[in-house]
Amino acid sequence: MATLILDPHLEKRFRDEYPDRFRETWDGVDTLPPTPNTEHQRLVVQFSSVFSAVIDWDRGDSCFPGANLSDRADGWAQNYRCPDVLVYLSGNPAVDHDTHWVGGPDFLVEIISEGEDPHAKFAFYAAVNTREVLVVERNPWALELFTLVNGALVSAGRSELANGLVLTSDALGLTFKLVAGSPRPKVEVTHPASGKRWVV
Repeated sequence: MATLILDPHLEKRFRDEYPDRFRETWDGVDTLPPTPNTEHQRLVVQFSSVFSAVIDWDRGDSCFPGANLSDRADGWAQNYRCPDVLVYLSGNPAVDHDTHWVGGPDFLVEIISEGEDPHAKFAFYAAVNTREVLVVERNPWALELFTLVNGALVSAGRSELANGLVLTSDALGLTFKLVAGSPRPKVEVTHPASGKRWVV
């Protein structure tokens, strides 16, 4: 359930007490996603580790477990999102302003927590030219890959346990597939060029 705070004293108290790292601002409106639980944070670290192993840091590629993404250099705090994982490859025209990036990454991951709708961010992600978005659903488990086509993020496929579909990221040269596991389904990530495989 969304909450709109109109009392300025309560708003100040809220801003003072709620950690900035869990806050986003959508066109001037503070938007607070659910605080990530342990499983969520573990997935962020694991995906970041996999991506870090296949990108070329020496060439200028970068991977971040969360970063501020905006559509403007000045006044960026009035409109920004914080994806769970972002990958910028060398040659991407996005600009690192130290506190935030202006311009979309080549690849980002959104891990869904209860009550959260990352699809609501898609218009923003498309507007800043994000090439690919991997959405990780956890209730029930599924993976869906979206790619930027004619200015919009469109589904390139959805991997579920029942269909065994393999999703291919052109940006990273990786494939993703949901596979059975315990105590939860796992994400099988492969790098066909090297033959490397990870289970997240």
